[in-house]
Amino acid sequence: MHRAETPTSGGQSTLFLYLYALAISGGSIAYIPFLTILLPLQASAFAGTNALNLLAHVAFAGAIAASLANIGFGWASDISGTRRPWIAAGLVLSSALLLAMPLATTASMLIAMIVGWQFCLNMMLAPLAAWAGDTVPDSQKGMLGGLQALAPALGALSGMLVTLHGFAGSGERLFWIVGLVAILVAPLLLFGRPIPMPQLIHIDIHPKPRVSRTGLTDIAVTHMWLARLLVQIAEASLFAFLLLWFRSVEPGFGENRAAAIFTFVLGAAVLFALNIGRWSDRTDRPILPLVLCSAIAAVGLLLMSVASDLVLAISGYVVFGLASSIFLALHSSQTLRVLPAPKTRGRDLGLFNLTNTVPSLIMPWLTLALVPLYGFDALFLLLAGLAALACLLLLRIPR
Repeated sequence: MHRAETPTSGGQSTLFLYLYALAISGGSIAYIPFLTILLPLQASAFAGTNALNLLAHVAFAGAIAASLANIGFGWASDISGTRRPWIAAGLVLSSALLLAMPLATTASMLIAMIVGWQFCLNMMLAPLAAWAGDTVPDSQKGMLGGLQALAPALGALSGMLVTLHGFAGSGERLFWIVGLVAILVAPLLLFGRPIPMPQLIHIDIHPKPRVSRTGLTDIAVTHMWLARLLVQIAEASLFAFLLLWFRSVEPGFGENRAAAIFTFVLGAAVLFALNIGRWSDRTDRPILPLVLCSAIAAVGLLLMSVASDLVLAISGYVVFGLASSIFLALHSSQTLRVLPAPKTRGRDLGLFNLTNTVPSLIMPWLTLALVPLYGFDALFLLLAGLAALACLLLLRIPR
């Protein structure tokens, strides 16, 4: 056996973990640059002044489609008893639809294609997320979470790459995205040979009290779900309105500076998440980093709410951005600890995925209700309260 495939302490092979982390990063590249950069450009090209209205409808329809598809295809992979074919089919179909996006020349065509693309994309993403639950034991879930922090960082980096002046023309960008996704996901499908972990698939081999759907498991599942939802609402709000807020503190603040800060935060979060994840594995304290990160995120938001100059504004965002990015990465892997039934792992992760899609439906209305009347300060105070509530929920999870 190749040295990289040798597990430590009965864990999963490091080779599989690295291949899995690359595939998860490929999943992020499949949608981050398109949804944040290329789709708005396409909508503006034929919608003109109605582009914002069109994008709002596209975001709403896409979020609904992604939510339903993630639950459905996760459940389908549960029933079929295999993940790899679903991932491969989703990779091929979502790539084909992404390349076909320029063919949409009307609003209705674009919305229909986005809905179809979201279904195919989640045919890949849902079984991919569940595969980690089938293969990575609790003793390595902190490391898994740290590796998953690569995904948003590489997703943001790919957006910068495909829009770099002189790197790719407007007609070539989607081909680059599809190629990058294939390069990162295909190795897992072709060479990923995880060490079997029957105790993660058949709960009757080593029965534990926490596999019950009542008592401690219900508390942990509910609190983990709510905590992620609250932090995601805060993260989604900042993701969409960060540049506008910086410009409210210092008029003329450039978009390239905002992008640089955002990229720095995501990159630094990878290093922190890897080390913190490994520490949580060694000490068997999976929830403590989540508690601390949600508390620190609340502090960062409080700093942002009182920021009167750019230095304090950037400092507050860096504190919040690092803490929330580490939280979301580690939470994704530690969620696998509390899911009650391996036979419905894909479906249950789809329900957890609602914490990623629901904020995109809540966030615009929340912001529009507060900012025009009370300013960004009130928004940040509310978001700080949500992050603090997430911390309290996690503290109440029994060890």
